[in-house]
Amino acid sequence: QRRSLAPSQLAKRKAGDEDEEEEEDWQPPASRKRQKAAGEAESGECYRSPFRKPLAQLTNRPHCLDSSQHEAFIRSILSKPFKVPIPNYKGPLGLRSLGVKRAGLRGPLHDPFEEGALVLYEPPVLSAHDQLKIDKDKIPVHVVVDPVLSRVLRPHQREGVKFLWDCVTSRRIPGSHGCIMADEMGLGKTLQCITLMWTLLRQSPDCKPEIEKAVVVSPSSLVRNWYNEVEKWLGGRIQPLAIDGGSKEEIDRKLAGFMNQRGLRVPSPILIISYETFRLHAEVLQKGSVGLVICDEGHRLKNSENQTYQALNSLNTPRRVLISGTPIQNDLLEYFSLVHFVNSGILGTAQEFKRHFEMPILKGRDADASEAERHKGEERLKELISIVNRCLIRRTSDILSKYLPVKIEQVVCCRLTPLQTELYKNFLKQAKPVEELKEGKISVSSLSSITSLKKLCNHPALIYDKCVEEEEGFMGALALFPSGYSTKSVEPQLSGKMLVLDYILAVTKSTSNDKVVLVSNYTQTLDLFEKLCRNRRYLYVRLDGTMSIKKRAKIVERFNSPSSPEFIFMLSSKAGGCGLNLIGANRLVMFDPDWNPANDEQAMARVWRDGQKKMCYIYRLLSTGTIEEKIFQRQTHKKALSSCVVDEEQDVERHFSLGELKELFTLNETTTSDTHDKIKCRRCVNGHQVRPPPAGSDCTSDLSQWQHCADKRGLQDSVLKAAWDAAVTFTFHHHSHEEQRGIP
Repeated sequence: QRRSLAPSQLAKRKAGDEDEEEEEDWQPPASRKRQKAAGEAESGECYRSPFRKPLAQLTNRPHCLDSSQHEAFIRSILSKPFKVPIPNYKGPLGLRSLGVKRAGLRGPLHDPFEEGALVLYEPPVLSAHDQLKIDKDKIPVHVVVDPVLSRVLRPHQREGVKFLWDCVTSRRIPGSHGCIMADEMGLGKTLQCITLMWTLLRQSPDCKPEIEKAVVVSPSSLVRNWYNEVEKWLGGRIQPLAIDGGSKEEIDRKLAGFMNQRGLRVPSPILIISYETFRLHAEVLQKGSVGLVICDEGHRLKNSENQTYQALNSLNTPRRVLISGTPIQNDLLEYFSLVHFVNSGILGTAQEFKRHFEMPILKGRDADASEAERHKGEERLKELISIVNRCLIRRTSDILSKYLPVKIEQVVCCRLTPLQTELYKNFLKQAKPVEELKEGKISVSSLSSITSLKKLCNHPALIYDKCVEEEEGFMGALALFPSGYSTKSVEPQLSGKMLVLDYILAVTKSTSNDKVVLVSNYTQTLDLFEKLCRNRRYLYVRLDGTMSIKKRAKIVERFNSPSSPEFIFMLSSKAGGCGLNLIGANRLVMFDPDWNPANDEQAMARVWRDGQKKMCYIYRLLSTGTIEEKIFQRQTHKKALSSCVVDEEQDVERHFSLGELKELFTLNETTTSDTHDKIKCRRCVNGHQVRPPPAGSDCTSDLSQWQHCADKRGLQDSVLKAAWDAAVTFTFHHHSHEEQRGIP
């Protein structure tokens, strides 16, 4: 029977006069393992390893060391400082006790003295006396851009990030926290803004994050692109929340979760959302505050009366950045709306702005203005520019010449086919748009006439239904069409521009592996492109207003893949041409011009941007002697007067005199290029370029960007040479920065 060895039990047994000898002899019963081992020993068989050493017997006697040995052992331990057990490891915070709060001066998040470091803020140098007086917990530190980003930033982008940071931290304009990033397309505005967000979310001079959350508002087609860019540049360091679809309840739940995030390390500190979704769910976002809002393609906010502007303006955030590659500089009220959005009050109220800036400037630009009014207008314009330039940064695409392949832009004048010419003249006789221009006013029917003529220049099929219904201007026009004509099949030979396009596509397909982007203002024209591609068996993709946001991102990514078989990308300039990255193609055809030069510039910048490896060709097709040349002339004239002007069709009356309006509705059948005739080119004799332009001069100031005029003999592009005999009459073209590239 096993007995307890507990002291209380032993005492009881002693008290009961139990036999002491029995107590001393008693031992606890051996375990089964020990019994087994004992049995093995008795039988002579032992399975114990010969390498196993017996354990030393423990005794209750302490092992006494010599005092000198003990002291030496302790000193040897204390003389060795703690080292991180990683080879060549150098801690960023210097020598400090493990697990103990850091004492002494605060330090920046990244080393400001590292080679290539981008320092956004440098604290003032303190004298020894100031260092004694100042609270060590309030000493400002350097703000340094994360080396992961600063290593990939180009010089102009580093300058842009510094400008943005100074603006949103109120260092450029005290009390104002907004700015306009107005770099031209392709200069990396997205990367600069991602760098700004990441820096604000992680550091500040106060050694803590400047903001908790940021919101990026963009066109619906760019939501996924922003998400991909954040992932690309930050490599998983942050998890953005991109909302590009879903039910109302689901979106509200996601937005409420985003707004309720608090603390130094928010799980999803960046929200990426479209303008439309923001407007519909503005109430949820207005319940809290946001550290920073970035509005991509911000020229959508030029009208302060629309709901999107008002919804964004009511968002509780002091820091606002507006991105636009096409800033508005001639329409003063629209310009005021943009500046007022980012820095409210910097230009006063709308009434004060109108009285102090708009009225004097407009009077000074009037043809009948007195010398005093003109002088006053110039002074007020300079004052306006000086104020706005403190919160606006703009660099042109000239910077890209060092990083991108050459871009050759060509304006190709295409003659009308006999059918188009007859339909055009017939329309001008019947509709009589010139006679409707009374007292310089343009009527609704005149605007309709402009649209009809533009569609006719694209292809007669676009106005065929009007001919069938015999609408005004098209009565009896059906008889002019070939017998048996049907709109079910496209007939390129009936349109000069479509004929040239057919040649461009065929020669490109047969002689190279280049891809082509086709851009038009009308979805009806895209329908014709589709028919042409099916006839020629070209693989294509199409992006217009009917495509969902998720699908847009997928087709763009697939088209840009080198292994993608698609040859053509069809794009509606009205449905998300802004911001798309189509570097998979290196040829772009602008099939019809827009009144707004900014729209054309946006569309043409889709292929010549970061990541492009091939020489780029831009073809701008115009119908010779028609309204399209008048639109192009107006574009070029406006771009020469100012860097960018916004003109919608409803604004035609404001910018055209009565004489210019009448000129719109004329057809010049005898010219090879009405534009070239009007610029009085000093380089050409009988339509042939015989000498290069003299140094410091060009055709005229209005067409200073076009460095060459060319007929067939002077044409360098083999693709256009093949199309020349079919319908091309004349071209203007220029290389991008050819002096720097050494192109002849």
